[in-house]
Amino acid sequence: MDFSALLTGLDPVASGLVVLCLVAVTGLALGNVRIGSVSLGIGGVLFAGIVWGHLGFTVDPEVAHFLREFGLILFVYSIGIQVGPGFFSALKRSGLALNGLAAGLVFLSILVAAALHLIVGVPLPVMLGLMSGATTNTPSLGAATQMLTSVGAGPEALAAPALGYAVAYPFGILGILLTMGIVRAVLRIRPEAEQAAFEAERAAKQQGLQTVNVKVTNRNMQGLTIGTLPGLEEMSLVVSRIMRDGVVEVAHPETEVRLNDVLLLVGPTEKLPGMVRILGQQAKTDLKAIPSDVKWKRFVVTNSNVFGASLGSLDLLHRHDVVISRVTRSGIELAPHDGLRLQFGDICTVIGHPENLDKAAQVLGNRSQALEQVQILPIFLGIALGVLFGSIPVAFPGMPAPVKLGLAGGPLVVAIILSRLGHIGPLVWFMPSSANHALREIGIVLFLGIVGLKAGESFVSILVEGDGLVWLLYGALITIIPLLIIGFIGRLVVRLNYLTLCGLLAGSMTDPPALAFANAIRPSEAPSLAYATVYPLVMVLRILAPQVLVLIFWF
Repeated sequence: MDFSALLTGLDPVASGLVVLCLVAVTGLALGNVRIGSVSLGIGGVLFAGIVWGHLGFTVDPEVAHFLREFGLILFVYSIGIQVGPGFFSALKRSGLALNGLAAGLVFLSILVAAALHLIVGVPLPVMLGLMSGATTNTPSLGAATQMLTSVGAGPEALAAPALGYAVAYPFGILGILLTMGIVRAVLRIRPEAEQAAFEAERAAKQQGLQTVNVKVTNRNMQGLTIGTLPGLEEMSLVVSRIMRDGVVEVAHPETEVRLNDVLLLVGPTEKLPGMVRILGQQAKTDLKAIPSDVKWKRFVVTNSNVFGASLGSLDLLHRHDVVISRVTRSGIELAPHDGLRLQFGDICTVIGHPENLDKAAQVLGNRSQALEQVQILPIFLGIALGVLFGSIPVAFPGMPAPVKLGLAGGPLVVAIILSRLGHIGPLVWFMPSSANHALREIGIVLFLGIVGLKAGESFVSILVEGDGLVWLLYGALITIIPLLIIGFIGRLVVRLNYLTLCGLLAGSMTDPPALAFANAIRPSEAPSLAYATVYPLVMVLRILAPQVLVLIFWF
């Protein structure tokens, strides 16, 4: 039975989906093949697409365009939702250094491409396509073509960037993977040790909460209420329990403090010793270990009525006689205070009598199964907002055409912002990790499959005819030289964690397959955080770069 004849009889959508599924199955199988400890991973889909494209399997252009762009949108949006909660904290800690290295990598790519044009004589349209493919940046190709059109380039010049892109793109992806491997091998890096170091560093920088039992021996505290104890609010400390005459009770702000009372304090580790000195001395008694009617439980915030509500407005202490001693959000423990607003998925540690704990659970929701439920409406709304945001043109002085973040940058930036916000009214931007992973993988398979099929149509003919092999070499130089320079500088000079460095390299090349490969090295958020940190700036620079080169070298 002639398989290609069967496809010909199908309508364009059905035929395209069958071909894409064929590419996905063979590509994922190829990606699982290991040579030593190295595998192509999700990148195998691209190379499978090139093979099938060379064999004549195609997808209708309009169908292919939609599948490619929609796949890319799904991938970057799910990445943004995943890294959003930790993105801004990562930006404050290391964002300047990461973005500096990423900008340096972009600048080096431009220098190498410009040198090939000026010294070797590579035609400008071809050079623009090679640079776009070598840096795996499709919007850059679009910007180059648009800029050439605006300066009056002819049909032959307008077709050249796409050919250069097709030749350089496969090694653009492979070059990033090679760079990761070279840096790892030369510097003898152990990824498992890097993962442990990243998690330890993140834990050290997070403001962890601890408890301490303190005996009131300072006579100046006699008669003060718990709510008016000096330094308590300023140090973000909470008194969760009090023991008097051997009886443990829930602490209330209006409770008067007496000498020899034992208080259980909860707060940042570095603040507790100071409060102990103010109140008296550390007690040998552990109130958590003393049998009493006061218990503690952890409740998950899933009740939409309390999303965005402050702890002060809930006033659980006076309404239900319970104390929230800590709030855990995205793995980070937050000291509770009246102004802290709750988000979906927050985990509250609540202290009180059992019957009152049940009432608090009803207020907060505590439906753990809600964390596994995917809310579809916010996903589509978020994608729509991202597409609209990426379509906003921003004019720069001297540029004949405005710059846009596009269908990749827009959804990523919007997803990061929405994920950081947590919710808007009843709309929750939280996505279960399993759903996020599935959406991300489907998106990247769609994108790579279509790109591979398109490149496969002319890949071999370009290589064996004319200057194809030379173009391949030039593209490889644009890819590998900046990557190796920044890779070794990032590790040896800036002392970046290896997993963070891999995310930086992937983000600097705006390369989702490389990010997927980096994520597969070790289960860590380090690559994704670095990728998301540098992606917005790099995307703008990559789009500006070909336009600037045309303005400099065309006339």
